[in-house]
Amino acid sequence: MLAIVAAVLFLLALIFELVGISLAVITATVLVTAGLLCLALFLAGVGGSARRFVP
Repeated sequence: MLAIVAAVLFLLALIFELVGISLAVITATVLVTAGLLCLALFLAGVGGSARRFVP
């Protein structure tokens, strides 16, 4: 799930950069940073599926 969120944030950052949009504090740089954070959390295993105990 975090990988999908990161992909959406990267897409928004690309659109912001290409169009030149900047909304107050939300810039392309902020979106890229948030995307990288989500990607790092995904690679660290945060938000993954729960482990099932099978005896």
